[in-house]
Amino acid sequence: MAMAIRSFLICLFILSLTVPTFSLHEDQVGLMDWHQKYIGKVKHAVFQTQKTGRKRVLVSTEENVIASLDLRHGEIFWRHVLGANDAIDGIDTAMTKYAITLSSGGSILRAWNLPDGQMVWECFLQGPSDSKSLLFVPTSSKVDKDNTILVFGKGSLHAVSSIHGEIVWKIDFPSESFEVQEVIQHHDGNTIYVVGFVGSSQFDVYQINAKNGELLKHNSAAIDGGFSGEVSLVSTAKLVVLDAARSTLLTISFQRGEISFQKTYISDLVEDFSGMAVILPSKLTGLFAVKTSTATAFISVSSEGKLEVVDKIMHPTFISNALSISEDQQAFALVWHGDNDIHLNVKQVHDWNSDLLKERIKLDQQRGLVHKVFINNYVRTDKSHGFRALIVMEDHSLLLLQQGKVVWSREDGLASIIGVATSELPVEKEGVSVAKVELNLFEWLKGHMLKVKGSLMLASAEDVAAIQGMRLKSSEKSKMIRDHNGFRKLLIVLTKSGKLFALHTGDGQIVWSLLLNSLRQTEACENPTGINVFQWQVPHHHAMDENPSVLVVGRCGTGTDALGIFSYIDTYTGKELKSFGLDHSVAQVIPLPLTDSTEQLLHLLIDANGQAHLYPRAPEAVSIFQRELSNIYWYSVEADKGLIKGHGLKSNCAGEVADNYCFGTREVWSIVFPSESEKIISTVTRKSNEVVHTQAKVIADQDVMYKYISKNLLFVATVSPKASGDIGSATPGESQLVVYVIDTVTGRILHRMTHHGSQGPVHAVFSENWIVYHYFNLRAHRYEMTVIEIYDQSRADNKDVLKLVLGKHNLSSPVSSYSRPEVTTKSQSYYFTHSIKAIAVTSTAKGITSRHLLIGTIGDQVLAMDKRFFDPRRSVNPTQSEKEEGILPLTDSLPIIPQSYVTHSLKVEGLRGIVTVPAKLESNTLVFTYGVDLFFTRLAPSRTYDSLTEDFSYALLLITIVALVVAIFVTWVLSEKKDLSDKWSKASPPKVCKIYLLPRMKMTDTVTVIWLIFLESLSHSSPSQGQSREHLCAASLPEAISSMTLFPLSPIIENSLTTTSMPQKKHRRSLAQHNFLPEENTNPWVSP
Repeated sequence: MAMAIRSFLICLFILSLTVPTFSLHEDQVGLMDWHQKYIGKVKHAVFQTQKTGRKRVLVSTEENVIASLDLRHGEIFWRHVLGANDAIDGIDTAMTKYAITLSSGGSILRAWNLPDGQMVWECFLQGPSDSKSLLFVPTSSKVDKDNTILVFGKGSLHAVSSIHGEIVWKIDFPSESFEVQEVIQHHDGNTIYVVGFVGSSQFDVYQINAKNGELLKHNSAAIDGGFSGEVSLVSTAKLVVLDAARSTLLTISFQRGEISFQKTYISDLVEDFSGMAVILPSKLTGLFAVKTSTATAFISVSSEGKLEVVDKIMHPTFISNALSISEDQQAFALVWHGDNDIHLNVKQVHDWNSDLLKERIKLDQQRGLVHKVFINNYVRTDKSHGFRALIVMEDHSLLLLQQGKVVWSREDGLASIIGVATSELPVEKEGVSVAKVELNLFEWLKGHMLKVKGSLMLASAEDVAAIQGMRLKSSEKSKMIRDHNGFRKLLIVLTKSGKLFALHTGDGQIVWSLLLNSLRQTEACENPTGINVFQWQVPHHHAMDENPSVLVVGRCGTGTDALGIFSYIDTYTGKELKSFGLDHSVAQVIPLPLTDSTEQLLHLLIDANGQAHLYPRAPEAVSIFQRELSNIYWYSVEADKGLIKGHGLKSNCAGEVADNYCFGTREVWSIVFPSESEKIISTVTRKSNEVVHTQAKVIADQDVMYKYISKNLLFVATVSPKASGDIGSATPGESQLVVYVIDTVTGRILHRMTHHGSQGPVHAVFSENWIVYHYFNLRAHRYEMTVIEIYDQSRADNKDVLKLVLGKHNLSSPVSSYSRPEVTTKSQSYYFTHSIKAIAVTSTAKGITSRHLLIGTIGDQVLAMDKRFFDPRRSVNPTQSEKEEGILPLTDSLPIIPQSYVTHSLKVEGLRGIVTVPAKLESNTLVFTYGVDLFFTRLAPSRTYDSLTEDFSYALLLITIVALVVAIFVTWVLSEKKDLSDKWSKASPPKVCKIYLLPRMKMTDTVTVIWLIFLESLSHSSPSQGQSREHLCAASLPEAISSMTLFPLSPIIENSLTTTSMPQKKHRRSLAQHNFLPEENTNPWVSP
């Protein structure tokens, strides 16, 4: 066992050296990636401003996030994402130090520490049935002492200790259909009243002892007409509700447990009332608001139950809950829209005519209407009350208003993205330089010297910060023009609120945003829903006078039978070019690989009746479409019925009015999965725009395998009905997972495989000719990932060189679904450590770069894994040729290398999707991950083999080149000196060499020079073959000079050439240095 563990660790270490990783240096953070944190649309808010220190607001959102925000800047102090199935029902504070949250339909109660967000305790509540949930924290428990928190959920009322989270007592109500509307604390603190409805016609009141949960009294009363809508509590013993027809107000009094009703017709209070009314949710003493089709009426309630209208506002109006500003005073905020501005009024509850605050704020019209408002007060320096308002807008953004202006805003609509498309930026215009010129040479040198220090790991913390700041400042990644590498693009994202954002891939900044009018609530479309965003017009360089545009498709409702909505948006300016409602429903949108002369992409919309509608509705588009009519197929999946159908087109629709853009459909094939044995849980197909570089795959033995490349393949995963629930809902013997590969043109099943003892959820990705999917193995109690590769056997005979030369092959013939394909598959399964949320694959411009799988883990991070790990041909002992091919040794588990997390140490909370976009540079791919957070990065799966990285140090390269040149020169000089020294060591000069002066020759300058050249030559020369050194000395001067090779002059010769005359003694001294003269007392110039 120890040997196996050691071998696995060694293998993992080797893989970590050979597989590309995506780690960053500290000074590289933010250069190629960005990360943005959001929380979603706020549902509840509680201010915490009583104590000194940081002022904060506690919020819960529709994305199931609880967060603490800074009131000064709107930044997140801390937050927790509870999960998709853990919706937050209510929040409050207890003991001034705990944040209390109720979630999961009233079944989970948690306490969080307010300063840092750490969970203090968690309590699980159980009851007989599902019901509406309600959280009530008594006022006395908000001081620093233990008290009970009251929770209604699962049909039961629980009292929970605010310190330890233990259940103190529990009451199960007699009627399982009892829905609690309000929990009211009596002024003595020892009694609580629980009021609610049984069904829609009975009102019940329970009086309970708050200390032990003893039921003191129970009363009930029925009323004709029933109840409906919201309930407004106007006092401790009185509430107002609408009847079932929503035309009559019922005032219910339950003083001392005695129930009484009082009816008031809305038409008696509001003139010209028609239709149905809605009570706006609020908790104001003696006051409530009713919204009608024409106005919002504010109605006061007297102690006798009499209703009176105090004011009517003709604009859409929203009100906050009551805020206590003193012991006997309460205030509330009133917000409405008028003249394109927001009007904010703060009034006293008991004095409608007095305005504590009246402000008018200008807001961006792209934010829409106000949806919620929360207020908080503070004490000014003059001891008067000031107010701040936290408002939630229609586009899900969050704003803080104070002193007539917006203090801060948050674009939290980006936490609910439902669709993503991309768009190119405009090309560089004339006279605009893409490169940024440095301001001066000193700054340039300083920057490069700091980079050199960083490269040599000599930079301090201040240097690292300076390097990062200089890189971000000099970076061109946020320019609004496209670059030659294709890194700068626009991400066009559609959010749940119906707002469209354009995000710059360089730094994530919002270039423009647009709240689509076509997706806003109107009388004609009460519940608009966005479906997705698609590329509509993609002009190329020859048609750059047209801006690119996108298509947003929606529907007026949540069902597939609702009427559709179309909207075209210019991606450069963010303007809505055109929008209109469709006269048919939208069940499916199919982008076609066809364009017209204006480069608009053709789209086919399938309605609920099975008819196909072509867009754009133009004669040219119809003519193009008609030519490809017989080659257009698609499929539909009805998972609840276990049915998959293939469809084709036929002639135009038959109807009273001729429509050239409507086409009938025909069912080509269908596959029915037996409901008693299989249930569809997942389907996936290839991307329509995926690029495959080559169909051939050369394997280790120089053989060739041909990929089966078809865009008409569908991967389907089914499980047994008992295993369709959560993991562990079925035993291994009861569960099985079956996967299919189906041709969507003919309905032919190309491959089928069964995993016994396995179940979902299944996440899969389909690319080129391979599929990778993730599931859970109940027998092994581990997650697994399986790969399937599909190869074309019909091209397997194309290996004869002669056939290839003569052209007798079928390599150029297209892959057709009409013919029966001869395919073979290879598969392999591996254990995987994590549960996953999403899976995608990298994509590049030409498909040359090796692909990586991008896996969104349960920890909300993105892991990049080389496709080589999922090679089905991996073996325990690969041959040498297989190693050269790059096949890794087989292991039962897939290794998780920490440096392979592309999100590094960051988390994309609530991760829902991963989108990959190819860059123009083949080695790079762009990755966008979205959830509650957003994350963007640039990856090079095979490293940047076709470019230098942005952090490449040109200064270090220049220094290296200069150092090499200096080293070469110094080495050459030293080599010359060494050669000279070697020659001297091999031939020592003669001891005494007597030279005879020619008769009548005077020691002129010329003779001196010749003489010295002669002597220097003798000192560097060796006797030639057959001669002796004495012969050289005795030779005449002309013969000696002509028979010897002259070497570079020594310093003594150079001195002789530069002087016009040289004294005799100096000559003697110079010659004596070369050992050519005898002692001082001898005369070499006189013959013996």
